[in-house]
Amino acid sequence: MSSADDARATVSSLLKGIDRYNPENLSKLERYVEIQTKENSYDLEANLAVLKLYQLNPAHFQLDVAQQILLKALTNLPHTDFILCKCLIDESHQQEPQLKSILYLHLLLETCEFQKFWNELVELEDMVSTIVGFEDSIRKFICHVLKITYQTISKRLLAQLLGDLTDRELEQWMNRYGWKSQEDGKLFITNQEEIVKTKNITEKN
Repeated sequence: MSSADDARATVSSLLKGIDRYNPENLSKLERYVEIQTKENSYDLEANLAVLKLYQLNPAHFQLDVAQQILLKALTNLPHTDFILCKCLIDESHQQEPQLKSILYLHLLLETCEFQKFWNELVELEDMVSTIVGFEDSIRKFICHVLKITYQTISKRLLAQLLGDLTDRELEQWMNRYGWKSQEDGKLFITNQEEIVKTKNITEKN
């Protein structure tokens, strides 16, 4: 069993009942956030509990921990975890440069400005380097978006959207999703017509 599994079991018991909002548990919960960043694990419920405790006990707020929680929430797109976490952070803290940068990253991903996202990420390398698996998690999200929006795409554009990958790296992602090269040199992503499902609409009296 990994340290993440051990910590999850411990934290799970802390989150039951009234102990969930006991500020004395904050240090254990904060350590658990750090474990998630190092072991590429994720626990939204525990992270929300940390932010809720910060909300109830403003003097205990830790900017670095909030930063880690938001970055981990980004790795779980397209789920709405990021919005849930953001709503528990006071507006004044959201204006801190570190958190403001992460909020901007989220905006770029949500608006599919993927190339701009990678450009911004270069400036935040020190911040995201502490989150194991961060970039690949973002690439999974981008591939999810491409799969439901593109039928074909050029190799060069795909490499750029995934963060200027090398040919070898790009090949690995193509193989992961079963995307094949066509005779015209483009990659076949999916037949959009085939994935559109019709629904029967019945009127209720």
